[in-house]
Amino acid sequence: MSTKDELQQIEADLARLRAENQEIRDQIRDIGATDQVEIGAMISQADEQVELIADLERRRDGLLQKLESEGGDEEGTR
Repeated sequence: MSTKDELQQIEADLARLRAENQEIRDQIRDIGATDQVEIGAMISQADEQVELIADLERRRDGLLQKLESEGGDEEGTR
């Protein structure tokens, strides 16, 4: 897999994780105070996704730097 292909995959994963994370947080807001254990589990899941997003963003930034150092054009990959 080329660096550009990997970068595109990471961007797709980031978009998916951000959408899933927003959906979880919306569900938490809609549930209300019915089941605190379930809400706690959902919050933990959302927080874990935030960590994954941060890891992917760091990986993306590293790939962008690699492309720049190779003289690649990263425009259009974001």
